[in-house]
Amino acid sequence: MDSGSGKPEEVAAYQSSEAKQARLQSMLAALLEDPILADVPRKPSLADVDTLINLELGSAMRVTVVKLDNTSFDVAVSNAATVKDLKLAIRKKINEIEQEQMGHRHISWKHVWDNYCLTHHNEKLIDDSSALSSHGVRNSSKVCFSPHIMSRVHRKHSRRRNHRFFHGLSKKL
Repeated sequence: MDSGSGKPEEVAAYQSSEAKQARLQSMLAALLEDPILADVPRKPSLADVDTLINLELGSAMRVTVVKLDNTSFDVAVSNAATVKDLKLAIRKKINEIEQEQMGHRHISWKHVWDNYCLTHHNEKLIDDSSALSSHGVRNSSKVCFSPHIMSRVHRKHSRRRNHRFFHGLSKKL
C-alpha cells in the first residue's frame, strides 16, 4: 500500500465521524440508563421514538397486553391504529423481551394468530383492518390473549373441489 496516496483530510474526516459515532452511542447508552426513559427500547428505531413522543403529546395510546399466564406488558400505538398495528407492536415487544431474556428464539406468529386472538371487554378483535377505537380501545386499556378457533370456512376447500378430487379417484379404481 502506498501511504502517500491517501488524502489526510479523508482520514481525519473518517476518524472524526467514527469518534462522533462513538460519543453518540455512549450518550445514548447513558440516557437509556435513566429510569425516566425505562420505556425506551435498548436499540430504538426512529418509529419507536416517534411513537413515544406522540404518546407524550397525546396522539398515541399505551395499551396493556395480558398474556394467558396473566403476565402483562405495555405497547404504544397511535390513536388511529388498527388491530394489525397492535399485533405488529405486540410482535415487536415480545421479540425484544425474548431477545433480552433468552437470546435469539423464533416464534411462529402465524401459529399464534391462527390459534389465539386479542379480546377487549370480551369482544374478539379479529378484523385486522378495523380501528382499535371502534372496539373501545383507549389509552390505558387492557387487551387479552384468548384461545380462538377459526371458522371452518377459512380452513377447508370448497365441497366442489373435494368432490371433483374424490370423484376422480373413485373412477380409477
